[in-house]
Amino acid sequence: MTRFIANPKAAIAAGALCLAIAAPAPAQTHSYKVLATSKTSTMQKELQAAGDAGYRFVAVMGGETAIGGNEVVVLVEKASDDENTYTYRLLATSKTSTLQKELQDAADAGFYAVGQTVFESMFGGEETVVIIQKSSGDPIKARYEYKLVATSKTSTLEKELKELADRGFRAINLTVGKTALGGSEIVVITRRLK
Repeated sequence: MTRFIANPKAAIAAGALCLAIAAPAPAQTHSYKVLATSKTSTMQKELQAAGDAGYRFVAVMGGETAIGGNEVVVLVEKASDDENTYTYRLLATSKTSTLQKELQDAADAGFYAVGQTVFESMFGGEETVVIIQKSSGDPIKARYEYKLVATSKTSTLEKELKELADRGFRAINLTVGKTALGGSEIVVITRRLK
């Protein structure tokens, strides 16, 4: 039995649509840069240069590297389909009250926290470092209110985090290090939408 197609143009269009759906999407490529230095001012410059070239923050860690000694190391990536540029600031201090104020001031200017670590700098001793970011192409319209929790006791930390969670704050980062006034402390950054 022979069947005839009533509308050959529709059959061709349907076939082309099936091929288009089945065709794999072009692969997105990523390139990476590793930035490492013992000076926060140098890291600020290197991170901003990477942001200007379209690299986006991925991860940060402070510690001792094999050759560089005590350094902060930042991993950034650039996706082939991302045309944005990024603005970065590093907030580095051993005082949590200073960090709280600087973080909120930056948030009010449209930045948001993307990374946190503790490292021993050449001049500042052990500092908490927070990396904040703003994107050119799709700036975050939401503004955040930040609260830092710094304590040496995990039981106190849990209580304070519960109180903040009840007020709508969510934890986004945690580090353990020495601060100027508290000694060895756990520092947690929390935020909520304004």
